[in-house]
Amino acid sequence: MTGELTFAVKCEHILHPAICQMSVRFQRFIISELLTCVGADTVNQAVYEVQRRSRRQQCGVRAPVSGFQVMDPNLSCLILFNLICLVACTSENHQHNGSHHYDYCVVGGGPAGLQMGYFLSKAQRNYIILERNSGPGSFFNKYPRHRKLISINKIHTGRQNREFNLRHDWNSLLSDDPNLLFKRVSREFYPPADTFPLYLSMFVKELGLRVLYGVDIGKIRAVQSQTARRYLLTDQHGSHYFCSILLVATGLWVPQTVDFVGSDLVEGYESISTNPEDFKNQAVLILGKGNSAFETAQSILGSASRVHMLSSSPVRLAWQTHYVGDLRAVNNELIDTYQLKSLDGLVESRLEKIVIARKKDNGASRSGGKRKEKTEQLYLTLKKYVNVKNSSDVTREELPSHHIDNFPMRKPYDRVIRCLGFRFNFSIFDSSACPPNSENAKGRLPGLTAWYEATDTPGLFVLGTAGHSRDYRASAGGFVHGFRYTVRAVHRVLEQRYHTNNWPSTTLLTTQLQSWILKRVGEASGPYQMFAVLGDLILLRGSDCVYLDEFPLQALPQFSSLSGHTVPSRGLIVVLMQYGKKKIDYLGSNRAETDWTKAWKSNFLHPVLYYYETLPTKDDMKLLPEGWPLPRPKAIHHMVEDFLAEWESPISHIQPLRRFLEHCLQTDLRTFYAESCFRSSLTHHKPPPFCQQGYLKQQGVIHSSELQQHFPTSGLSG
Repeated sequence: MTGELTFAVKCEHILHPAICQMSVRFQRFIISELLTCVGADTVNQAVYEVQRRSRRQQCGVRAPVSGFQVMDPNLSCLILFNLICLVACTSENHQHNGSHHYDYCVVGGGPAGLQMGYFLSKAQRNYIILERNSGPGSFFNKYPRHRKLISINKIHTGRQNREFNLRHDWNSLLSDDPNLLFKRVSREFYPPADTFPLYLSMFVKELGLRVLYGVDIGKIRAVQSQTARRYLLTDQHGSHYFCSILLVATGLWVPQTVDFVGSDLVEGYESISTNPEDFKNQAVLILGKGNSAFETAQSILGSASRVHMLSSSPVRLAWQTHYVGDLRAVNNELIDTYQLKSLDGLVESRLEKIVIARKKDNGASRSGGKRKEKTEQLYLTLKKYVNVKNSSDVTREELPSHHIDNFPMRKPYDRVIRCLGFRFNFSIFDSSACPPNSENAKGRLPGLTAWYEATDTPGLFVLGTAGHSRDYRASAGGFVHGFRYTVRAVHRVLEQRYHTNNWPSTTLLTTQLQSWILKRVGEASGPYQMFAVLGDLILLRGSDCVYLDEFPLQALPQFSSLSGHTVPSRGLIVVLMQYGKKKIDYLGSNRAETDWTKAWKSNFLHPVLYYYETLPTKDDMKLLPEGWPLPRPKAIHHMVEDFLAEWESPISHIQPLRRFLEHCLQTDLRTFYAESCFRSSLTHHKPPPFCQQGYLKQQGVIHSSELQQHFPTSGLSG
């Protein structure tokens, strides 16, 4: 018997099933060795007997116990050969589930992981992205539950400048492809959530990123050798992935919970129904006052009889705090119905102090001697009123209304829903690799250095939403339009540390500096989105300077080691964007400052320049003045806020900036006509820099025959 069909029958009926699951090449090798061992006649006889037995079974005739009973004794060799092959099979399985080695492992195929993958791919590094689900951005296949993103997608800005437009495109990732933008999958201002995985899939495909799907990393541990520290990642199949640098971009997907009496009676945001009809005429209590809570409330306002919301703090509105993670206007309809007294409301209380309980005997009444079941209702009471601790069944005397007859939440609820956000998944880390809990964000996030490396865990960096502890409630690092820039900053740190590639920079003449700063503050999207977190650095060297984009400001004490640049003796200038520190009525009549002489009173986002003679130290960074992103500098300059966010007015913006730069550089930065430069070069030992670097180096209008013919009519020639 020969041929593909015969071979398939032989493998299925003669060899052990585990061998038949191996590659075709491996099966062919086994059959070849089998023929050598027992001979073709013996194998053919075995196949014939198995096929005959199969036909007898189909006809209802009982088959022999074993087809081998009628076969040659040489088949003992066949049995032995199967056992040997199983050992070989186990060896191949070990190779299949064996070790994989990379320089960089990115855990998570969401937007942060793919963004890092782009930079690693562009730098031609040895990397892999490991994603546990079947496609990128799987979080957005489920969340937000009510399927509308709150990240704006402003397509029309009136400008063609790509960098400027990214200030108002909160969904696109960074790449060199000008067409690889989110607007290709959605034109809506608040896009449907389903479009984001589509965009990420397009990003992966068109850039050719290396992503392994279906790899669920369940354990991460550090392995220390005599020469280096590496990370060992183990997936659900037992495969191992070794890497020198671990980049964790798993996001936040573990629901945040609070342990209180009756928490088992509460539904979770992750599992509630999204059909408003399921809440028809029901009283609903929502725990939480963030966007997920208000998103849920807004979806059921037209169906529920009343919706109450409870959390430990009052509502924080994004347009007041300038933090995009606070309540967005697109989700705040319940504030209207609360303030206009339409049955809905907001209450403050610590969740640890409440009890969600059933009232004893609440679910039964007697009618004709029969027990009649009623829908179970839930009551909110306070821990101090409950006699039996840890009991979710209370008596009437244990309800707040028994003690305070006008208690705000004295009526029962049909449902209680937990909407408290998400936390980082620490469970996948062994103790040798686990980052510490952050001091902010209630410990939901990992603690990180200013360059997003896990504290006391060298070589492990946390990207994206999970890295938000560095700017929690202060900037946009927890969201795509913010962390796409912090990921780029981390990659620049990696390039310097492991490949000795300095932080990208531009060398400018001092006469070019003012124009370059105006260009950056007018269009740069990184400092604009990551205000007070990422800033541009200018290293002053006399006649020229070195300009670095988007350096993590809190890492200034480690500037030289992270960037590969040194600060010259003349010092440095830091350019960043920041809001005012004063709390005001942001819709009041005096909300904006327009007088450039009072620019330091600006309330809205505006550029600020800090001049330091030397780098701030670690101690300086620990002793920041309240509300300041950086230590007190030698000199500081605020560019007055602008309604159009265009800092290009000659008197209000440009002239004050020039005077500040002249103060820092101790030089004249004015521009001059050729005649003035000529006169200055004759009367001064050292003409102004503009004349030195331009006129005296013949950097004026370039001579050409085309210009020559216009000289007589223009009056330029004698």
